Amino acid sequence: MKQYIAQFALVVKDYDEAIDFYTQKLNFELIEDTKQSEEKRWVLVKPKGATETAILLAKAASEEQESRVGNQTGGRVFMFLYTDDFWRDYNKMQTKGIKFIREPKEEVYGTVAVFEDLYGNLWDLLEPKK
Repeated sequence: MKQYIAQFALVVKDYDEAIDFYTQKLNFELIEDTKQSEEKRWVLVKPKGATETAILLAKAASEEQESRVGNQTGGRVFMFLYTDDFWRDYNKMQTKGIKFIREPKEEVYGTVAVFEDLYGNLWDLLEPKK
């Protein structure tokens, strides 16, 4: 038996600004952008090299959803972006204007820093120890 998470939804304000952030600033791949109605699109992005999990960029469709944009986990780190070269990605992200709110730190599990996405959701950039 095999199970895996294929996608998860990330509530965003605007499809195009979210696509731009993830593809231009984080260097993710846009793997699908399909119009489903006048207001709704099916937009999937994933880190380059990812094989199973993608992020569904889901535009907020109600006031309640809009209130969650940028704070889907109540201020906790929401996502964990693993890398095979922390300093390469950290330096590249800084040159692209990514805001790091916790500086790089060596932990027992690897090198990690916390950054914000375009709406304020918190991410770990993490190179695990080998």
